[in-house]
Amino acid sequence: MPTTLTTIPVDGVELEGDLVVPDDADGVVIFAHGSGSSRKSPRNNYVADVLRERGLGTLLFDLLTEAEDQYRENRFDIPLLTDRLVAVTEWLREREGAYEYGYFGSSTGAAAALRAAARKLDTAAVVSRGGRVDLAEEQLADVTAPALLIVGGEDDQVLRLNREATELLAAEHELHVVEGAGHLFEGPGELEEVAEVAADWFETNLQ
Repeated sequence: MPTTLTTIPVDGVELEGDLVVPDDADGVVIFAHGSGSSRKSPRNNYVADVLRERGLGTLLFDLLTEAEDQYRENRFDIPLLTDRLVAVTEWLREREGAYEYGYFGSSTGAAAALRAAARKLDTAAVVSRGGRVDLAEEQLADVTAPALLIVGGEDDQVLRLNREATELLAAEHELHVVEGAGHLFEGPGELEEVAEVAADWFETNLQ
């Protein structure tokens, strides 16, 4: 299925995005990448491929412009990234219409995804991969969307933070630990497991 290269106007800048929405899509998943990454992240693109095979649309976009990304502080400006994600969601809804929308966030992008879900109560589902969920701690109780937290079993600090987050999430949630995996899920079969459990979660909740 063809990818639409699109430019998204937000806050006086233009963000680059790759949009794929099948004609019979059950919903659309918006990706929020981690710091230092982009819409071209090979891990997120692999997950997006699996989601599309399951009949879901995907939008991968750059949270920052190239100029903004030169400043490290912007990469960790979670309120800014959240504002961008919410604005892009509204842009996409105006463009594509009444789909169910979900977020897939990685690392710091997961914090933005959870914060956005706390603000946009019509969010249908959230998946966090190796998420810095502590950066959304104060908003977790306001998340109403079903949330799946995927963490590597050897990613000790992030696993601890995600376990603590499950105590704060009031909505339906699940912690999925990929045994033996580190933060980047680089071992054999690890990213495949991430993609499959994420696809199952979205397939269940984006109907």
